[in-house]
Amino acid sequence: MLDGLIFQLQKPQVWLGLGLTLLVAYALYRFGRVVLRVLEPYVRRPLLTGLKWLWLLTVAVSWLAVATHVVYLPDVPVLFDLGQDIVQGFRNSAGQVLVILALALIAWNLIGALSGRIVAEEEFNRRSVRVQTLKGVVESTLKAVVVIISLIAGLQALGVDASSLLAGVSVFGLAVGFGAQSLIKDVFTGFFILLEDQYGVGDVITINNGGLSGGVERLNLRVTALRALDGTLHIIPNGQIQTVSVSSKDWSRVVAEVAVTYAANINEALRVLEAVSKELYADPEWSHYFLEEPEMQGVTQLAPDGVTLRSLFKVQPKSQYAIGREFNRRIKIAMDQAGIEIPFPQRTITLGGAPIEIKLTREELEGRDSRRDQDRTHAPVRTGTTRDPEEELQP
Repeated sequence: MLDGLIFQLQKPQVWLGLGLTLLVAYALYRFGRVVLRVLEPYVRRPLLTGLKWLWLLTVAVSWLAVATHVVYLPDVPVLFDLGQDIVQGFRNSAGQVLVILALALIAWNLIGALSGRIVAEEEFNRRSVRVQTLKGVVESTLKAVVVIISLIAGLQALGVDASSLLAGVSVFGLAVGFGAQSLIKDVFTGFFILLEDQYGVGDVITINNGGLSGGVERLNLRVTALRALDGTLHIIPNGQIQTVSVSSKDWSRVVAEVAVTYAANINEALRVLEAVSKELYADPEWSHYFLEEPEMQGVTQLAPDGVTLRSLFKVQPKSQYAIGREFNRRIKIAMDQAGIEIPFPQRTITLGGAPIEIKLTREELEGRDSRRDQDRTHAPVRTGTTRDPEEELQP
């Protein structure tokens, strides 16, 4: 028997048969574990453990018997006959369907495992966005292919002519296609969104001139899923997207504005604005977000309640929210320290023929003003990087 085994193992087709039967055995083992996992809430733990070991032993003995038949060792009386019966049983329709289901399960899990190993860079950039987007699209597409192939193979195993069935389905699908033009439009639009990298998973976008806004959580050929700041998930068919405003592509900008009263020294206010802008740009904690030096625009508006000053920061995508909040904190402290007043509500009420001016003021604090002693270079709390709520209302 040993000589016969050595002689058989010299044949390449024997090794190929052993590999295929081992793959089928593993698929059946995994399929059985899935079934046992479904029964887990309804079966006691000791019995479930016994069933797992029994299933493992059954699969192992069955594969050993089939391997004995593949190698063709008739001198092994029990295993050879058992392997022949198992092979004959799997040639029937029920056995083929079982193998197809098991192999489909392995392919499904393998796709999920491989896609899980694709991890995008932690740094937000266009490469990480495309990786995250294409990862979800490729995974869903491959799983759909596995389902279709398994369904066709299962029908063939049951004796159904899949080719004629597919021909009938194609004719029916052509008829249905005329009534499903919106679905076709969704798919084509999603295809060009991915092809042109218009936006991807992780981007912050506004759809249709302010209709909906949020971070892209999921994107495939049919729909785009946006997660709003309050946690609401908006699901939009791609065909309904007319215009997209992307707030996180290539670079972003912080419009750093501050208003001062008409009584303030404008030149001093401009010097404070420039000092805070350059201070933020030079701070090691924030400097890596900047792509260029701050651009001073000066006085941009003479509003009814005050004078608006503006500076522009060109920064990395999605960092504009945190930098904008830090700028607001620092400019408020700097204006307080410089004694420059930020305007508060002022209204003029006319009674009869003579105007009466009413100005809302607050009493001066006794002693030293604590606002002048604030440290603006170190924030007492860590600034968040999430987008601002008002971003969802802007077109």
